[in-house]
Amino acid sequence: MILDVPELSLVALVGISGSGKSTFARAHWKPTQVLSSDYFRGLVADDENDQSASGDAFDVLHYVAGKRLAAGRLTVVDATNLQSHARAGLVKVAREHDVLPVAIVLDVPESVAWERTEAREDRTFGRQVLTRMNRDLRRSLGQLAKEGFRKIHVLRGVDEIAAAEIRYEKLFNDRKDEHGPFDIIGDVHGCRAELESLLGRLGWELIRDDLDRPVDAVHPEGRKAVFVGDLVDRGPDSPGVLRLVMGMVAAGHAICVPGNHEQKLARKLNGRNVQLTHGLPETLEQLAAEDPAFVTEVRTFIDGLVSHYVLDDGKLVVAHAGLKEAYHGRASGRVRSFALYGETTGETDEYGLPVRHPWAREYRGSAAVVYGHVPTPQPEWINNTICLDTGCVFGGALTALRWPSREIVAVPAAKEYYAPVRPFTAIAAKPDTGLDIADVIGRRHIDYGYGQTTVPAENAAAALEVMGRFAVDPESLVWLPPTMAPCTSSTVDGYLEYPASAFADLRASGVDRVVCEEKHMGSRAVVRVSASGMGDAIWTRTGRPFFGPELDEPLLARVRAAVAPILTELDTDWLLIDAELLPWSAKAGSLIRDHYAGVGAAGRAALPAALSVLERVAGRGHDVGGLRDRLELRSAEIDGYSAAYRSYVRPTDGLTGVTLAPFVFLAGAGVSYAKKDHDWHLALADRLVAADPDLFTPTRRMVVDLADPAAEATATDWWLTLTGAGGEGMVVKPWAGLAAVDGRGRLVQPGVKCRGREYLRIIYGPEYTRPEQLDRLRHRNLGRKRSLALREHGLGLAALDRLAEGAPAWRVHELVFAILAAESEPVDPRL
Repeated sequence: MILDVPELSLVALVGISGSGKSTFARAHWKPTQVLSSDYFRGLVADDENDQSASGDAFDVLHYVAGKRLAAGRLTVVDATNLQSHARAGLVKVAREHDVLPVAIVLDVPESVAWERTEAREDRTFGRQVLTRMNRDLRRSLGQLAKEGFRKIHVLRGVDEIAAAEIRYEKLFNDRKDEHGPFDIIGDVHGCRAELESLLGRLGWELIRDDLDRPVDAVHPEGRKAVFVGDLVDRGPDSPGVLRLVMGMVAAGHAICVPGNHEQKLARKLNGRNVQLTHGLPETLEQLAAEDPAFVTEVRTFIDGLVSHYVLDDGKLVVAHAGLKEAYHGRASGRVRSFALYGETTGETDEYGLPVRHPWAREYRGSAAVVYGHVPTPQPEWINNTICLDTGCVFGGALTALRWPSREIVAVPAAKEYYAPVRPFTAIAAKPDTGLDIADVIGRRHIDYGYGQTTVPAENAAAALEVMGRFAVDPESLVWLPPTMAPCTSSTVDGYLEYPASAFADLRASGVDRVVCEEKHMGSRAVVRVSASGMGDAIWTRTGRPFFGPELDEPLLARVRAAVAPILTELDTDWLLIDAELLPWSAKAGSLIRDHYAGVGAAGRAALPAALSVLERVAGRGHDVGGLRDRLELRSAEIDGYSAAYRSYVRPTDGLTGVTLAPFVFLAGAGVSYAKKDHDWHLALADRLVAADPDLFTPTRRMVVDLADPAAEATATDWWLTLTGAGGEGMVVKPWAGLAAVDGRGRLVQPGVKCRGREYLRIIYGPEYTRPEQLDRLRHRNLGRKRSLALREHGLGLAALDRLAEGAPAWRVHELVFAILAAESEPVDPRL
């Protein structure tokens, strides 16, 4: 016996004790799919037979069932379910999650059930209890359908139960196995001529009947049309539109969801009392001229339409009025109502029309939702949703979306066929696409394409403090630079970091060619600049405005002027640039004074005085040579420490003396440049230097083939010269660019820093070069820093990808926010 069960449903097993419900459940479902009332009684009372705990047990069972159904998982409830109130609780849970409740009744002779019950040591009730259960079962059989169970299977006798097979059936709205490509067409409203024209623009070939009426259409590339509903009313030829769409659907060339206008028409054709408004009288008049058989076909067609479709492996959802994520692939009256009419706030606007709840603004689903219903002058993606009703019948246009390319194709209306109650240009103000704090607070798990990460709640709270109080507008903050890992500690005498280690690190990651870039000692700056100046900003590595508007604006104006030819050449309206702002003291002046200069000043004041005292003590014949040698070494170390930080300090006055060193062009309008090699990026940076040499500082570099020892030696000599002259060091990057991967397709470090010997005095202290100190530091743990650097790099790349594909602002921002949150992790800041 085959039992058809929807793939997503709540299955209630119904039967008396001893009927074999638990055995049946074990035979047909995974243990995790089955919720047993006995088990939950045990959870709350430590005794599966404690009937006094049933209330609490079922409360917990219903809660777990709800969580499973919300996640889209079939759930089976193993209980007697003989009382109507017990079943009502299950039906309620199913309805709350818009799934179908299914009852499977196991009806065995009472004698068989009693024999099984007597054999169980944990069952101590008498035969009269089983007799009462059997009486309740008989009464239940006639009530299940009235209680709301959509499918009821009754298995009578032991043999039927043993022979039963479960067969899962997809819901009518589940067409995930259809991948298109699709042409999704907005509200037609009886505009047959415009529909024919749009199909022609999309490459469809019309098929006509003997009366030259279009009755089907075929696409030579095998595309399928998807109609979002509202085929009828207001326009000049609703029957003609229906005839064409019905023919395409019947031939398998199209699918269609119902609109609220089809729903109202069907109610009228089925003899229901409806108000003759909003274009329905015109449609009825047009249908009156048709053959009655055609009208019957129309009624049957509309009655068979499904509220919404889930297509293309769940990546695409089509519904007339849209559909929030919790309703995707579900089946209930409220799902159908939302798909047909949307949701209103209960208010009316100045035209007396209902104010619609902005579900698209709140949408956070991964599936693209394509809909119509509310006319909009221009289709626009909002949080991965798009409305294709561009008011053709009101004189606007008939619009289609090509999927998966997301190309918009439209044809203008020949005329205004119907005057809207509300002026068309005022119909659809763009919904607020602002970010929601719920997108980022609390513990969150993020799959960002290059990996997965969990953001702890405490890190999110710290990031929110920075983002909420100090950062630039979050919708503008589309990228943050990742932290950078140092190279493996060197064994070269006197050095903690050395080029050979950096080269070895990248070679071990499968990188065969690198670029060694001069590491500028300044403050990281991310610059967004555009031709128009709209939305331009410069921010720090933690997302804060750089100087403030009094200096940021003139600085951005100079960048804008220099970058103008590049914008034209790259055919983009804006660019996002990663750079370093110099000198270090321009942004970090207070840090240098409070943290570094104080140490140097104290050492320079105390140590000479101490040495002077020792000189006098030695003059009196005391042996203080060892102590004097130690203090002289310490004095030399302090002098080296002071010289190290002083080399990155120079006077500035406003923007005078301030320079930018650009090194990566991250993104432009609709494009990420992460896959461009570093030669491409640095060549553009050189052009900015040439355009304004007073503002831009060049980045010296050297390309090295890691299979060539001579090239490595040359690069090492270059680094020694660079750092010997006071330079910070270099960053060794995979030449292929930011998106470089190893042999297994995993991201590699975007750069490994190799800092100079004297620069590291600022980081590790004046005395760090002593042999015993270096030996200790060589055991520094780099694992956490490297993991953090790769994670932040992957999040940043994913943010650029989403930005390029036009993803909603919240999807970009959640990644940027995760980068900022990661900065709260306990990692040695000296690394």
